[in-house]
Amino acid sequence: MERTPHVAPAERSPHVGPVERAPQRSTVVYTVRSGDTVSGIAARYDTTVRAIIDANDLDSRALIRIGQTLRIPSDNGSGSGSSSSSSSNSSASSYKVRSGDTVSGIAAGYDTTVRAIIDANDLDSRALIRIGQTLRIPGSGGSSSSSQAAGGSSASTGSSSSTSSSSSATSYKVRSGDTVSGIAARHDTTVRAIINANDLDSRALIRIGQTLRIPSDNGSGGSSSSGGGSSSSQSAGGSSASTGSSSSSAESVSHKVRAGDTVSSIAAQYGSSVSDIVEANDLGANAVIRIGQTLRVPGGLVSNEFLHYTYSGDVTAAANTNKRQLLSANLPGRDQMRSIIRQTAQEMGVDPALALAIAHQESGFNPAAVSPANAVGVMQVIPSSGQWASQLVGYELNLLDPQDNVTAGVAILRQLDRMAENPSEAIGGYYQGLGSVQSNGLYDDTRRYVANVQTLMTRYS
Repeated sequence: MERTPHVAPAERSPHVGPVERAPQRSTVVYTVRSGDTVSGIAARYDTTVRAIIDANDLDSRALIRIGQTLRIPSDNGSGSGSSSSSSSNSSASSYKVRSGDTVSGIAAGYDTTVRAIIDANDLDSRALIRIGQTLRIPGSGGSSSSSQAAGGSSASTGSSSSTSSSSSATSYKVRSGDTVSGIAARHDTTVRAIINANDLDSRALIRIGQTLRIPSDNGSGGSSSSGGGSSSSQSAGGSSASTGSSSSSAESVSHKVRAGDTVSSIAAQYGSSVSDIVEANDLGANAVIRIGQTLRVPGGLVSNEFLHYTYSGDVTAAANTNKRQLLSANLPGRDQMRSIIRQTAQEMGVDPALALAIAHQESGFNPAAVSPANAVGVMQVIPSSGQWASQLVGYELNLLDPQDNVTAGVAILRQLDRMAENPSEAIGGYYQGLGSVQSNGLYDDTRRYVANVQTLMTRYS
């Protein structure tokens, strides 16, 4: 479930921040600004969360504060060396796994995809790697898997378009006390899907008596399971995975202009082009934009805003990268995800009803879900919290892998339950961050979140 954060992103428990890139070597100095996260800084400087944590003696939560000065290890020769040259063509190079590495981080550093690395090294579906392991890294030029990730389409474009046609919609009349998130949970869909289906504004305002179209998946666990999960991702992200011309109008998201934005920087965040953005918004030859302006971005998959919060360019770019990688992967269907969540919760000593209710509320059991805050997967875990979860379970988790994503979410729930004073506080901590809950109490939207999750738990008990 996408949401508006109430605390600094680095302090939130599973939900803000971009994926880290491969570790590098020299050091620069950076002063933390409002909205920064360690993972966002790592992506900006082409380094890793672990490298920044180690260089600055941060704790396991990687908490930072505005005005803090950080030492940033980075590559003192970016663009040089064999790894750079090898990634510019279709040949493969080798890479030795280091502490803190993930397959997704390595893929981002070499401009390739998680799937390409998995296939090249015969990794299992969990993409587990070990320190000291030597990986073959396929180059991006001409690689079909790389082009799929860049275009955000499934390898089986025929089946993905046919499964998306099975998605239907029902109608719902808004009653007193309803919220979009509550309606989404009740109908097994997502907030974003309802917003897109009804052309709601960024605040998702609804009124009593209003009739809403509710998108639903009438084939969950069926063809989507073998079709790359593209149909389920459409309901969560509001965009088609099809590469045909009929999907071109759907492959457009909104971007709220922030201070410092340029048309070229926005194009880079979304994998779009300056000319497409200029044409889509009638900007004219000078391409003048203003702070607060909302632009249509062709080719984008994840917006930079939700409700009244606007996310940084680093977060938006990482979210779109993750969305494209997930859309190119062969993901389980929703029924299979429910089974994975139930089994994982049982194995880890967490109430399966709680884990299932959280997944339902967060993503509608969509393994390809990515929020504007870059919360990833069925459990909507952000990379910095993924690092925390990795420490909790004792091995590196890949949030783009459905099983690892579930393991991360369940591990966080288990730890919150141990730390919180009561179940409501633990559930609220998953959404708001436990430190914020214990310091400030539950915010209004957090109370609604807790109530929705507790209602959903009765369904899965």
